[in-house]
Amino acid sequence: MLIYVEKLTLRPWEMVETDVIALREAAFSDAAILDINQVTSYYAYVNRLADGLGVELEGFWAEGG
Repeated sequence: MLIYVEKLTLRPWEMVETDVIALREAAFSDAAILDINQVTSYYAYVNRLADGLGVELEGFWAEGG
């Protein structure tokens, strides 16, 4: 799963059907694969949105949470 997520995050243009097949072979259901894809894509979207708008983290994140 983490290989899939890394590839989807860093090189989404390289995704192919065999990436999904590998998850199925690792016993992930189609619903789970959809969830993995949606969560990964959502985080990428939100981070790019925040970065594009220059949103800065709240002070407590810089202090270690």
